[in-house]
Amino acid sequence: MAKLHIKNMVCDRCIQTVDRILTKNGLTISNLKLGEVNVEQDDFEINKDRLDWQLREVGFELIYDKDEQLVAQIKAAMIRLLERLENGEHQFKISVMLAEDLKLNYQQISRTFSEVTGDTVEKYFLKLKVERVKELITYDELTLSEIAWKMGYSSVQHLSTQFKQLTGLTVREFKSPENEERTRLDEI
Repeated sequence: MAKLHIKNMVCDRCIQTVDRILTKNGLTISNLKLGEVNVEQDDFEINKDRLDWQLREVGFELIYDKDEQLVAQIKAAMIRLLERLENGEHQFKISVMLAEDLKLNYQQISRTFSEVTGDTVEKYFLKLKVERVKELITYDELTLSEIAWKMGYSSVQHLSTQFKQLTGLTVREFKSPENEERTRLDEI
């Protein structure tokens, strides 16, 4: 059995796409989640060059470096934390949740993440939150107060301040048609 680490997987559609590519390559998947897949075949049975080429064609790539593998796991875990936040679980510490999820010491998680990405774990999570806020604003289905609550902000003012700090735009400026620019999660 082999474990493959795959960069840029950020959603369920990514999982479906990777599943199709692996299956097309004759691999039997035993477990597939964001950033990571276990296959029944052994390492030597996998044509990794061909697989990596096919993955790169659709925006993914195999990760060989251990630190980069850990960063991919951290990013996937933070996307899961964002989902928990959005589902109403507002009382958690990122450090505790990541350490529990990855079964690693948070200092190691934080250090490796910062060394590889040049960003802190906390700053990355804030960027994820703001990108989700942009998405919710674009949908125009919730008020800014509802978005603030949903995303765990203490107030609309807190959301607005953080939004301005990270995007350089006010929420109102972002809402204007020429400014509704979003960043893909795999680019954060």
